[in-house]
Amino acid sequence: MKVRWLKSALPVVLTGTVVSAINLDVHNDQSLKDAAANASYNAMTYYKGNQTGRTPGKLPDDWWQGAILFDTMIRYWHFTGDGSNNAAVSQGMYHQAGDDSDYMSSDSRAHISNVDQAYWGLAAITAAELDFPAESKQPAWADLAQNVFDKLVYRWDKSSCKGGLRWQIWPYQAGYTKKTASANGALFQLSARLAHYTGNKTHSDWAETVWHWSKGLLVDEKEWKVADNVANELNCNGSSENTQWTANYAMYLGGAAYMYNVTDGQKKWKEGTDGLLNTTLQTFFPKKRNGAMSEVACEVSGTCDPSMQTYKAILSSNLASIAQVAPYTAEEILPKLQDSATAAAKHSTEDKDNSFCGLQWYESWDDVGRCNVGKQISATSLFSANLVAFKDGNNNSTTSAAADENGAGTMGGTRSWAVTAVVVGVVSLMELVG
Repeated sequence: MKVRWLKSALPVVLTGTVVSAINLDVHNDQSLKDAAANASYNAMTYYKGNQTGRTPGKLPDDWWQGAILFDTMIRYWHFTGDGSNNAAVSQGMYHQAGDDSDYMSSDSRAHISNVDQAYWGLAAITAAELDFPAESKQPAWADLAQNVFDKLVYRWDKSSCKGGLRWQIWPYQAGYTKKTASANGALFQLSARLAHYTGNKTHSDWAETVWHWSKGLLVDEKEWKVADNVANELNCNGSSENTQWTANYAMYLGGAAYMYNVTDGQKKWKEGTDGLLNTTLQTFFPKKRNGAMSEVACEVSGTCDPSMQTYKAILSSNLASIAQVAPYTAEEILPKLQDSATAAAKHSTEDKDNSFCGLQWYESWDDVGRCNVGKQISATSLFSANLVAFKDGNNNSTTSAAADENGAGTMGGTRSWAVTAVVVGVVSLMELVG
C-alpha cells in the first residue's frame, strides 16, 4: 500500500484582534513561537531527569506525563525549529524505552498501565513522523512504536467482552477489571498511525479491530460520544462510565482521521471523523465558556488533579494533526485553537517567567492557583498546535502536493509533514507555493 501524506493547504482563519498578558497575536507565527517558547521553557523547568543522579525521562508525579511532555516538545521543535530541548528529550525517550526497547523499563515495569505504555509508543511514532533527530546506535523511533504496538496487541483480552484492552497490565493493580477508552483509544490511534507511516496491513487491520470492538461499548455512533470505561464483571453490558474527557476523544478522533487518510477518504472513516469532531468541539469548546477549550468534567468544579490538567495538551496536538491528515477539517479546528490560545495567553503570571498557571482559560479573571507541569505542557501544546497553519510544505520533496477528491491529504514518497499555509479571510485568498 502506498503511504500517503498530507499535501494540503490549511487556512489561517481570522478571528479578531488579540491583546493578552503576553501580547499574543494568533495570526503572527513569530508571536505564537514566542508564546510556545515561553511555555516550553516553563514546562521543562519541572523536568529534572537530565540532572546528575536523576532518572532520565521521569517526571515527579505520573510516569506517563513524561511521554506527553516529550511528545509536546517534539512537536514544539517541529513547528518552531527550536532544538534547545532535543538532547533532554532524546535521552529521556531512549532511557525509558528500557532494555527491550518497548517502554517497560525496570524503573516502571511493576506499576505501569497499558495506557501509560501506549502514550510512550505514541510519542515514539510522533518522533518518527516528524523526523526527530535519532541516535545511530539506538533503535529507530518507528521501531520503538512498533514494539509497544506488539506488546499491546498481545494483551488483547477475549476472556471477557469479546475483546478489548484492559486499563491495567497486572491483576494486582486497581482498575484491572476495567476496559477503558484511554487504553483502547490509544491502541486504536497507534495502530492507525503505524498504518499511515508504514503502509503495513497488519496495523490497519488492528485499527479496524479496535474500532469495531469499541463501537457500542465505548463509542456511541448515534451521538458520537465516548464513554470512559466499561466493566468486565458485567461482560461490559450496560456498565459504561460516561465521564467526558478530552484525552479520550483525542485518541479516537485522531485515529479515525488517520484511517480516513490511509483509506483515501473512506466513507466509514469520514463519518467517524466528522461525528467525533462535532461532539468534541461542542463538548469541550462550549459557547457559554467563550468557545475556549475546557476540561468540562472537572474545571468548573475545581477538581482537576495534576494528571487531568495535562489532558488538554493531548487534544490540542491531536487537533493539529487531524487538520493535516484530514485537511477539510481545518476550517472548523483552527478557529477553536486560535480562540483557546488567545484565552490561555491571558492567564500567564506577571513574574519574570510568565508561567501559565491558569486552567480555566475561558475566564476573564485569573484562576492561577498552583503552577504545575500539566498546565505548562497544555499551554505549550496549544500554542504549538496553532503553528500548524503556518508550517510550510516540504520543499525538498519531488512529489506534488494536493488533497485528493475525497479531501484526504496525500503525499507519495515522503514521510515528513508537508503543510502549505493559506490565508483565508475577507481580505484575500492566497496560496503560498513552496
